[in-house]
Amino acid sequence: MPTYGRIDIAFERGEGPYLYSTDGRRFLDFATGIATNSLGHAHPKLVKAIADQAAKLMHVSNLYRIPEQEALADKLVATSFADTVFFCNSGAESLEGSIKVARRYQFHVGQPHRTKVICCNHAFHGRTLGTLSATDKEAYREGFGPRVQGFTHVAFGNLNEMRDAAAADDAAAILVEPVQGEGGIFVAPPEYLQALREIADEFGLMLVFDEVQCGMGRTGKLWAHEWSGIVPDIMASAKGLGGGFPVGAVMASEKAASGMKPGLHGSTYGGNPLAMVAAKTVLDIISDSAFLEHVVKTSESLREQLKKVVAKHPGVVEEVRGAGFLMGLKCVMPAGDLQTALREKGLLTVGAGENVLRVLPPLTIDESHVSEAVSLIDAACAGLARHAA
Repeated sequence: MPTYGRIDIAFERGEGPYLYSTDGRRFLDFATGIATNSLGHAHPKLVKAIADQAAKLMHVSNLYRIPEQEALADKLVATSFADTVFFCNSGAESLEGSIKVARRYQFHVGQPHRTKVICCNHAFHGRTLGTLSATDKEAYREGFGPRVQGFTHVAFGNLNEMRDAAAADDAAAILVEPVQGEGGIFVAPPEYLQALREIADEFGLMLVFDEVQCGMGRTGKLWAHEWSGIVPDIMASAKGLGGGFPVGAVMASEKAASGMKPGLHGSTYGGNPLAMVAAKTVLDIISDSAFLEHVVKTSESLREQLKKVVAKHPGVVEEVRGAGFLMGLKCVMPAGDLQTALREKGLLTVGAGENVLRVLPPLTIDESHVSEAVSLIDAACAGLARHAA
């Protein structure tokens, strides 16, 4: 089905931060499957864990206890605000589950009329009918029938608008990405997230964070909201959680999940032993404090060097945005032109809204990869600047 405008490259293998195409070219992968290959490609520990588990048991369904699921849930609980976890297969599925948990909480506490979820402009929460309605891009909904009701949007960062929406009688939850990715790489200041916590508490709303893209170490903390010092009631995780293996998680406090009971939600493949072992292996590696310190140090180095590139080529790029390894280059000329020029030089990136090019390297890169990427970006910008002159 023609749902993707695919680039004419096929890859046959990956190793660390590099991808190798079927026609023999090597690419430095700073797209990472849209922030998914958090450990790069063919990480030996992840490959061995998946292979060992695949040889034993892949799937049994949630009709039975799954020890591998319990082990991952215990680790997620120990390393987050959450008391309980539901496993699924993707980011959109984890957002759908998070919205259901939030609405069910209001129903459970005797306020069934409270169903509206307050979202932000520039938000992206997925491609299912429900998450499309939470997403702030009308073009994604065109031709897909009536919009799912129960969502409203306010300006990202505007506390007056958020407070007015939260005071409404039907408001159930606030849904926010601590760092907006698809929308154009906008970082929520710690003070904004702290204020959202206060507003949610004041009006009895669930605070839901979408950390599908910005979580799992990508900002230098295991969870992006940790920079703010506050916690949500519910959080959606996926992408980097599996390091390339499909897995998602709805994480919640005991209070937030108090309305959920057997039979109210489910997933055929979610939480199967193979996915759980993959995610547990990734989480064990990324949650290590030394690993996260490496992400902070290396991403700061990349950011400082990219700022110099921006200053050198003001006719091509005007700003470096983001947090940790969730970066964006705000372009002057069409971001697609820079993306193409970089790909021709051997560096893969991915587009975002607001004419921004996302720079999403594996969390495992070192200074040599930073230098290589900056050199390629500098050369691509120089070429575009000459062409434009």
